[in-house]
Amino acid sequence: SEMCIRDSMYTELKTYQIIIALLKKWNISHCVLSAGSRNVPFVHSIEEDPFFHCYSVVDERSAGYFALGLSQQIQEPVVISCTSSTATCNYWPPVAEAWYQGVPLIVLTSDRNPAMLGQWEDQMIDQVGMFDRHVRKSVNLPEVETKDDFIYCQRLVNEALLELNHNGTGPVHINIPMKSYNNSFNVKELPVVTKIDRIGVLSEDIEWNHKIDKLKLAKRILVTCGQNSFVPDTLKKEIDKFFHNFNATVSVEYMSNLESEFTWNSTVCMDARYVTKHKFTGLLPDIVISFGYNITSGIKEILRKFAGEFEHWLIQKDGHVIDMYKSLTTIFECSADYFFTRSNTYVENSGKNDLKYHNLMKTYADSVILPDFEYSHIYAIKNVVENIPSGSILHLSINDSIRITNFFKLKPSVRVYANIGTHGIDGCLSSFLGQAQGTDKLSYLIIGDLSFFYDMSAMRIRHIDRNVRILLINNHGGSEFYFNKMWKNEASDLHTTARHQTKAEGWVKENNFIYLSANGPDSYQTCLKDFMAKESDKPIFFEVFTEMKDDSAKIYEFFNLSRPKDLKSEIIRQSKEFVKKTIGQEKAQKIAGKIGLK
Repeated sequence: SEMCIRDSMYTELKTYQIIIALLKKWNISHCVLSAGSRNVPFVHSIEEDPFFHCYSVVDERSAGYFALGLSQQIQEPVVISCTSSTATCNYWPPVAEAWYQGVPLIVLTSDRNPAMLGQWEDQMIDQVGMFDRHVRKSVNLPEVETKDDFIYCQRLVNEALLELNHNGTGPVHINIPMKSYNNSFNVKELPVVTKIDRIGVLSEDIEWNHKIDKLKLAKRILVTCGQNSFVPDTLKKEIDKFFHNFNATVSVEYMSNLESEFTWNSTVCMDARYVTKHKFTGLLPDIVISFGYNITSGIKEILRKFAGEFEHWLIQKDGHVIDMYKSLTTIFECSADYFFTRSNTYVENSGKNDLKYHNLMKTYADSVILPDFEYSHIYAIKNVVENIPSGSILHLSINDSIRITNFFKLKPSVRVYANIGTHGIDGCLSSFLGQAQGTDKLSYLIIGDLSFFYDMSAMRIRHIDRNVRILLINNHGGSEFYFNKMWKNEASDLHTTARHQTKAEGWVKENNFIYLSANGPDSYQTCLKDFMAKESDKPIFFEVFTEMKDDSAKIYEFFNLSRPKDLKSEIIRQSKEFVKKTIGQEKAQKIAGKIGLK
């Protein structure tokens, strides 16, 4: 019977399973197949599946043109599949023709083990991106062995299929490597896959209605706002309306530049090092709606632990596929302003938010305890951050500057920036000075020593005005490497943390700055008033000296206040601390590794 045939018909190769399952989700059923060995896993998997319409054309060039004509006539995308090497080359003429005529072909090229490329492997050429400018998208699939591989492969196939008709139509290319020939067909069911939808300004009302209906039914909607250089008042108002209209809560960080009474900062309470999967289970959303650029908060890493257990709706004006939480289901190709405005128009009456989810998240965020910090980089940053005047701009370098600033309360209307698109230490000072030149407002930079000395030539720029205020945390190296446990022994201070004894004083004075410095709470407080002065004849530079090892310990002590403390974990933690203090950190790490107590 047909059911018996389908019970054991699919290849063992996960890549082809994903392709077949997604073709079904996309309702793409017409396939033109050329004879060969490497594509047998695909061919034999679909040839007796009644969903697919299969056509046999041996010559690949002819098969491509046949598919082109078929697609034109039925007004649907058509798949072409062949084996590796010169077979794929024969697709070139019809693919080029499809490109210039805008015909949606899905070009599946089977490939061999990537490790054998250039090693005189039989029937193997470089097929990655081989159709160059004549396809709308080209992807090279991974070998699927883990859950992350599966998610990655699924995303790539979706990316290709999404480009079949994105702002025009045309061919796409999917290259499928495999380590060895596979002729086993004992898989009874295809895996569950996620089709990524793309909805735009011109999409049908029925598509929008379907999504808004989901919002109305959702009990837990988490809006995550990433980096934005500017959020207009119109968008703020629409997000506030959205909050009232749906069971939503809004997560921000300072680089979001979104100020609202309905938001909460996820930077501290969602640090991935301390929020376990078990602890976050009770906070898991039904739908995550994201907009803005990169997110530094640990909420990104935490949500990835629950990949596939919620829907992720991405608001992305250019329509690019960005699966930040590994759960992407829908891309809204529009501005955030348009998305929230259109969503709000579908709700007749405001005040629908029952606030249960918002109160749950807000209470969790507010449970973080902020102690009175002793002298450290946290102390130095805190006292500046809390005193920056409203209307100023604040630029943060990376890591500790961003993390610690988000611990504390900024005054209203302070716009915050950071180079977190690439998240590198280079160029922070130069970027800040460019921003400061573009405004008359007081402009503050919080920067670490490695980042400052990397970019120190920027201090010679002639266009530096008296509105510039620079806080340098000089803790003699990269404290981040203590914080992320990359420091292993004394040699790490040379090769990893780059420990140094360099001071900025001479260079800063040479470049006509007012120079201030502190190496303890008394000298710090004495200099703070001068540094925060609104009026000055010159730009001001404040160098604060601390020790990176101690600074790192202070952050850990802080996070321990909010760490989940069941009895077992607390006993283990205290035991580890006791061992470290008794025999030293390096020996303790070696012992922990041997007994599995890392």
